Amino acid sequence: MATTSAGASEIPNARTSKDAAATEASDGREVVFSVRNLWKVFGPKAERIPGDSSVTELSAQELREQTGCVAAVRDVSFDVHKGEVFVVMGLSGSGKSTLVRCLTRLIEPTSGELEMDGEDVRAMDRTTLRELRRRRAAMVFQHFGLLPHRTVVDNVAYGLEIQGMGKTERRTKANEMVDKVGLAGMEKRRPGQLSGGQQQRVGLARALAVDPEVLLFDEPFSALDPLIRRDMQEEVVRLHREEGRTMVFITHDLAEALRIGDRIALMRDGKIVQLGTPEEIVGSPADDYVRDFVRDVPREQVLTVRRAMRPAKDGEADEGPALSPDTLISDAIEAVARSGGAARVVDGKRCLGIVDHACLLNVVARLDSPQHGEVAA
Repeated sequence: MATTSAGASEIPNARTSKDAAATEASDGREVVFSVRNLWKVFGPKAERIPGDSSVTELSAQELREQTGCVAAVRDVSFDVHKGEVFVVMGLSGSGKSTLVRCLTRLIEPTSGELEMDGEDVRAMDRTTLRELRRRRAAMVFQHFGLLPHRTVVDNVAYGLEIQGMGKTERRTKANEMVDKVGLAGMEKRRPGQLSGGQQQRVGLARALAVDPEVLLFDEPFSALDPLIRRDMQEEVVRLHREEGRTMVFITHDLAEALRIGDRIALMRDGKIVQLGTPEEIVGSPADDYVRDFVRDVPREQVLTVRRAMRPAKDGEADEGPALSPDTLISDAIEAVARSGGAARVVDGKRCLGIVDHACLLNVVARLDSPQHGEVAA
C-alpha cells in the first residue's frame, strides 16, 4: 500500500455500490476471494431462510421474533483482489467476524457462492479445506493463541511443524519471520515475558511463516493499548508495502479502517451498506448511517484533489506547482499556501484541473457535492 509524503494511504479508484461487486472481476484485477449472495443464519431450520422471500427482508428483530433465527450475514457479495487490503468494518453484532470465518469455512455458510482463486470453497472436502487453512489463508486473531510453554521462535515455527517441515529448516524460517516483525533478540523468550504488542507480533510472524497467499485479521489489535495499536497498524502497512500480500482485515474502528484499507466494506445487521475506497466512504456516504459514521473524520486527511479540482482557466494549465491526482487535501493545502495562488492537478503531462484556496476549503467544509471536482480528462 503506497503512501503519500504525509504517510497516509493513497486512494485508488474503486466503486461504491454493493451491486458493483458483480462486475469487479471484469476490470482486469485478479480476484482471490469471490463471494456471491452469501448467507449465514443461526437457528432452527436456518437453511430455509435465504430462499424464503417472505422473511429475507425482515429486520433482525422481526426475523428473530418470527423464525427464531439470527441472520449474521445477509446476502453479501464482494470480491477481494490480489494484493489489496480489504477491510470489513462495523459495530459489534454487524456480522463482520462471522463473515471472515466463512471465507475459510471456520463457520459454515448457510447458502451462497464462495470461491478462492476460482475454486469452490464450499465444495472442498476436509483434506483440501485443511490445506487451504494451513498454507493458503492464515488467520491472525484478537486473542494471540500462543503456546505458553514454547519460546517465541518455537511458537512462530508451529505452523511449519504442522506442515511437516524439518526442525532445522523451520527454525531458520521462523527466525527470519521474528526479525521481520521486529522481535530480533527475543527468540528465546516465552509469551509470558512479552507485552501485548509483542505477543501480537509473534502471532503475526507465525501467520507469515507459512507464506500464505492471504492474511485474514480478525480484530487483531482491539485489545491493545492505543499507542501499541498504532505501532501494529504501522507494522501491517509496512509489511503490505514490502510484500504486497493480500489481506482481509476485520475491525470496528473507522480510523483503523481508513488508515490501512485500500477498500472498505461497511456492514450493518449482516449486510454491506457501502463498499468503496476510504475516499468514497468519507466523501460520498451511501446513506445516513454511513454519513453519521464518518461525520467526525478529518476529510482533508482522507480525500484527494480529484474531488476538489476545478477546470483550468486560460493560462492556468501552465502555471503553479504540479500535484498528482492522488495528493491528499491536507498536502494540497500546504502546496497552495506556498504557491500563494493555485496548483495544477497533473497526470503525466496532462493538466486535469486546478485547485485553489476556495476549492480546498469547499471540500473541508463539506460544501462539495459527490460530482464536484470530476473534470473531464
